[in-house]
Amino acid sequence: MTMEKFEIFKLKVAGLSNEQVLRVLHYCRKDEPLPGLEEIARIAGSRSIIHFVDKYRQLDDDRLHKDFERFPSLSIFDPEYPEELLQIYNPPVLLFYQGDLELLTKPKIAVVGARETTREGVRSVEKIIKELGNELVIVSGLAKGIDATAHYASIRNGGKTIGVIGTGLDVFYPKSNQRLQAHMGEHHLILSEYGPGQAPLKFHFPERNRIIAGLCQAVIVAEARLRSGSLITCERAMEEGRDVFAIPGNILDGKSAGCHHLIQEGAKLVTSGQDILDELKYKL
Repeated sequence: MTMEKFEIFKLKVAGLSNEQVLRVLHYCRKDEPLPGLEEIARIAGSRSIIHFVDKYRQLDDDRLHKDFERFPSLSIFDPEYPEELLQIYNPPVLLFYQGDLELLTKPKIAVVGARETTREGVRSVEKIIKELGNELVIVSGLAKGIDATAHYASIRNGGKTIGVIGTGLDVFYPKSNQRLQAHMGEHHLILSEYGPGQAPLKFHFPERNRIIAGLCQAVIVAEARLRSGSLITCERAMEEGRDVFAIPGNILDGKSAGCHHLIQEGAKLVTSGQDILDELKYKL
């Protein structure tokens, strides 16, 4: 049986992780009737069955419905769900969105990099996105630094962009990107697997990054340090069979050391948008 989106949302609010909900959904796909709460917790691998059952039963359905209906959503069962995400490890079971869902059907490329950027890093990303000629939808995480640079560059060049955020759609993080996020929610697309009001918790951002990489045919990385979140995102993308394009940088300050490491590991060194289009021309 197919589980309704609100029921998926309710399981997550009651404390199940995305991966745990996936286990429950896999069980339900066997055309079995929906099991009881204790059995759901057991199938999911919940650490405390009693805690999950108690929290689920204490939920206020009316208030939860109001929260759930604040934004449209997309579940893993919907025909509009991106095929690319079905291919990754731990695909998000539920995505809330604002904007143009049609962008999910277009060829997409992710841009990741440092929050604290140099002028050269910003100009490099702006140059490459301009040279891509709006052939690809730009996907990034709406963080400050390289993320915001990528979104703004796409918009300025008349292209389309998708932001994947680590908060609820009604939360602006960082505050400095509030106008950008509002504009993208109206004219482009914002995605989040977190419900309304969800704060920017630290573990949300690695989870968000798997969606950014998973949505796209390839990832561009700029000014990533070693052991940075951007480096981890790119390594995961390579494991998932995505192309990774690294913009080289200064070898003295360590700000691009992650990019140089990725190049040594097989990522493609790029200095222009045409480098990327040439590599992807048989995949677009």
